[in-house]
Amino acid sequence: MDAKKASESFVVMNELVLPNDTNTFGNLMGGRLMYWMDIAAGIAAGRHCNTPSMTASVDNLSFKNPIKLGNVVHIEAKVSRAFHTSMEINIRVWGEDLLHQYKYESNEAFFTFVALDPNGKPRTVPQVIAETEEENRLFEGALRRRQIRLILAGKMKPDDANELKALFFKD
Repeated sequence: MDAKKASESFVVMNELVLPNDTNTFGNLMGGRLMYWMDIAAGIAAGRHCNTPSMTASVDNLSFKNPIKLGNVVHIEAKVSRAFHTSMEINIRVWGEDLLHQYKYESNEAFFTFVALDPNGKPRTVPQVIAETEEENRLFEGALRRRQIRLILAGKMKPDDANELKALFFKD
């Protein structure tokens, strides 16, 4: 299976925040944004592995700035690293106020998707080729983020997280 460039999975989505998308404060509801982010991540995963895939986890999702009614939501997604059957997708979100002509950062998150075979079982995915400085930074940090996810899910013992331990302990 040939490795693929991270840039080949790049997805851009734009959505207009309408009244049905907002809470009583006129801000985009977090659940609606997560829904759109999940779609963008799913498209990026599909572009990378050319097979159906499903959401396995979502990392900490913190909102830096609310996106207001009438603003445009700009979502970018790209596979940052692939493991055996899973892919980490980096999602970045901005709001855009068209009336006042400025963009502002809303949030960033990492989604994990698992590729599936026709029987719904995990299947091998292509590795990622990081080309830019930013892609390399995300690629290098992905193993540590994966170990944190696995520890929090109870699938890895903290003592087995060698990549994380190397940050805190010298041999």
